[in-house]
Amino acid sequence: MKTVVISGINIVDGGAKSVYDDLLDTIVKNRLYENEKFIILVSKKELFKKYIPFFEIIEFPKSKISWLNRIYYEYFYFKKLSKRIKPDIWLSMHDITPNVIAKKQYVYCHNPSPFYNMKFKDAKYGWKYYLFSKFYKYLYKINIYKNTAVIVQQEWIAREFKRMYHIPNIIVARPSIIVDNINVSKKKNDTMKFIYPSFPRPFKNFESLCKAVAYLNRYNSDYIVYLTLDGKENNYAKMLKERYVHITNIKFIGLLSRKKLYDYYSDCDCLVFLSKLETWGMPISEFKQTGKSIIVSDLPYAHESVDKYENACFVSSNDYKAIAEAMLAVIKRKKFYNKSCNSTSDDYWVAKNWNELIEKIF
Repeated sequence: MKTVVISGINIVDGGAKSVYDDLLDTIVKNRLYENEKFIILVSKKELFKKYIPFFEIIEFPKSKISWLNRIYYEYFYFKKLSKRIKPDIWLSMHDITPNVIAKKQYVYCHNPSPFYNMKFKDAKYGWKYYLFSKFYKYLYKINIYKNTAVIVQQEWIAREFKRMYHIPNIIVARPSIIVDNINVSKKKNDTMKFIYPSFPRPFKNFESLCKAVAYLNRYNSDYIVYLTLDGKENNYAKMLKERYVHITNIKFIGLLSRKKLYDYYSDCDCLVFLSKLETWGMPISEFKQTGKSIIVSDLPYAHESVDKYENACFVSSNDYKAIAEAMLAVIKRKKFYNKSCNSTSDDYWVAKNWNELIEKIF
């Protein structure tokens, strides 16, 4: 029986939490816990209570209080813990390669901040993320060569890691989205509904959508756009709401649980996703299950995520007029016909789903 440690002490919400949950759900579904011992490291056990019957769960509630705590755990405490546990495999699910002793070690990297050239003028919307964009690449580098392999979600980021760190051992693991709660509404909305679901950060580019709505409203305002922010999340969200709250068909609905988000997916006619940088773009994969329209940035991450999905339109992320034109096509109930197709490189080992990744590393 192998001992497998899966660490995610900084993961509490968002796409990273969804990825962590999907990995654990796959392990449970395949009943791997019957033959291997899994130890799960988390920030709050309450967030992972459904896994208590299957795994040993150790919580680190101080891990989110400060980055000093995080660094202490990753680079000092975990070495002591690994000596005690003696793991065969240590998988870190949140970017940083800890200082541990294990027969095999992997790190799952999904923070794209090192590859985003955040301008100084945008630092006022989040100094923490500005600093991340400048220094996170150095955190990635610490201990990175200790890994049996580095796991990323897309080939474009694999290329960036290979260029930046000169590492050959990269696995491209495409997220296998476990979606079983999206009940696609059969009724046609009289008023077309759009949704852009994401946590508000400057690179998420909500402002281009807001500008597109303001422009489109000159000609047609019979539609609704839902944004998953309420202005209280951070300075960027506050700016967006103050600047665009007067546009009545923009609805600021705040952050949503996964279940509630799926309810919106069911009811909405189109996903808009204009982020300038992603390691995947989870809402794209989720919304593809509906078969409905998607308007997305014309960038490498989006092409990989959309792949062969036909009902998608790629637009320049800063061209609000092109975004408005695509939205108008949806309002007129026109279907998109995406003909792009991504080829897979032979430079990396590719896991198409969680089962393939688990088989490879466990």
